Amino acid sequence: MSLRIHNTLSRQLDPFTPLEAGHVRMYVCGMTVYDVCHLGHARSMVAFDVVQRWLKASGYRVTYVRNVTDIDDKIIRRALENKETIAALTDRMVALLHRDADALGVQRPDHEPRATRYVPQMLALIERLEQRGLAYRASNHDVNFAVRKFDGYGKLSGKSLDALRAGERVAVDDGKLDPLDFVLWKSAKPSEPEDAKWPSNFGPGRPGWHIECSAMACELLGESFDIHGGGADLQFPHHENEIAQSEGAFGKPLARYWMHNGFVTRDNEKMSKSLGNFFTIEDILARFDAETTRFFIVRSHYRSALNYSDAHLDDARSALKRLYTALQLVAPADVAIDWAEPYAARFKTAMDEDFGTPEAVAVLFDLASEVNRTRSTQVAGLLKALGGTLGLLQADPQQFLQTGATLDEAAIAARIEARNAAKAARDFTQADAIRKELQALGIVLKDSPQGTSWEVAQP
Repeated sequence: MSLRIHNTLSRQLDPFTPLEAGHVRMYVCGMTVYDVCHLGHARSMVAFDVVQRWLKASGYRVTYVRNVTDIDDKIIRRALENKETIAALTDRMVALLHRDADALGVQRPDHEPRATRYVPQMLALIERLEQRGLAYRASNHDVNFAVRKFDGYGKLSGKSLDALRAGERVAVDDGKLDPLDFVLWKSAKPSEPEDAKWPSNFGPGRPGWHIECSAMACELLGESFDIHGGGADLQFPHHENEIAQSEGAFGKPLARYWMHNGFVTRDNEKMSKSLGNFFTIEDILARFDAETTRFFIVRSHYRSALNYSDAHLDDARSALKRLYTALQLVAPADVAIDWAEPYAARFKTAMDEDFGTPEAVAVLFDLASEVNRTRSTQVAGLLKALGGTLGLLQADPQQFLQTGATLDEAAIAARIEARNAAKAARDFTQADAIRKELQALGIVLKDSPQGTSWEVAQP
C-alpha cells in the first residue's frame, strides 16, 4: 500500500503523489519567537519531524522548510518591555528554540527562514496582489487583502463568507472596506521602534503575519508545493489567508496536501498561554527525560488531541523502558530494514496510513516481545532500526535503564541552563529542585568558578 495522507483541504485520505517524482517539498509554520517554546510547539515540531523522517525512510528526497516569525505585535511589545532590540530578543528565543528542539531529537529543517529577511519578497507579493485588484490601500495607510474578490475563500476551513460576516463589525479607524479583509502591510506607528519598520512603496511599515509565510514558501519551494503543515489552530484564519494570497497572486494551488496536528490539552482543556495552563518544554525536561517526552508525543496520532498529565508521562517512561529492556537483553545487530519482513511490513502499513504512529509503536512492542522470546540479535536490530524512523531507541540501553534518561547532552544542558537562570534570579529553591531531579536521573552536577559540569553517577 502506498502512502495516504489525511488532507484537510479534501477532508479525506488522499493517495500521496509528489509534484516532482521522488522529491517532496514541505512547508510547516514555525514559532513566533517572543517567548520560549511550550508543549504545543513540541507537539508540532515532533509531529512533522516524524513526517519528514518517514518520507525519507520511504525513499523520497525531502526539502523541509519551517519558518520563524520574528516580527509581530507580541514581539514588539516584549522587546519594549525588556528594553532590548527586536533582534536581541528574537536571536535569544531562536537559540532557545533550537536547544529545546535538539533535546527532543527534532532534526533541523533544510531551511529555517526568518520573516525579517524576506521583506522584499513580501513587498513584491503585495504589489502583485494590488496589480491584480485583490489588495487596496486603506485610509489608515495599511494595505489590506479584499477577501470577497477572491473566489473560494473558506475552502480549507469550510467556513462560508456569510457565516463569517455574521456578527462582524468594522472598527471605526481600521480602514477596512469589509470586516473580513486582512492586513498585508501595517503602516508604521509613531510609538513603534525603528527596528520594527521597513521602507516600501506603501510607506514605512511592516508585513502582516499571513503574507510572511506565503512569500517565504514561494521563495524557497515555488508557487506550488506538496505539503503544508501546522497546528490545528492555524487552519483558520492563517492558512485560509495564505491560500487566498498565494493563489490570488499566482492562480495555482499553494499546496496539494494540508496537514494539521491536534491540540495539546490539560485536563481535556486546550493548553494555551492565554489560559495560563501551559508547560514550557524546559519545564517538562526538568522533570522527564527528552526521549520519554518525545515518545509521549509520538505514540499518539498526530491529528488526535494530546492530553498532558504527569501520569501519562510516567506511563510513557515505563513503556519506553520495556523497549530498552529488550535491547539491553540482546545486543541489536546492525540491520538494513527489509520492508517485506512481516514486522517491518506491518510497521510500514501503519505509517503509510496517514503516519499511524500508534499502530507502528504497537509493532515495536511486539518486536520487543519477540526479542525476549528468541534472543535474536537480528530481531533486536530490526526493533532499533524501526524505532529510529520515529527518532526513538537510539540511546545506549544500559545507560537509559540505569538513569531513566537518554542522557543526551542537549537535554542536560537545557536543565543546567534552567538551574543557572533560577540561581541568577535568586530562586534557590527551584535551583536545588533541578539539581535533585537530575541527581534522581543519575546526573551529578559539579559547580566551579568556570561553570557547571556534569557526570553520570556510578551505579
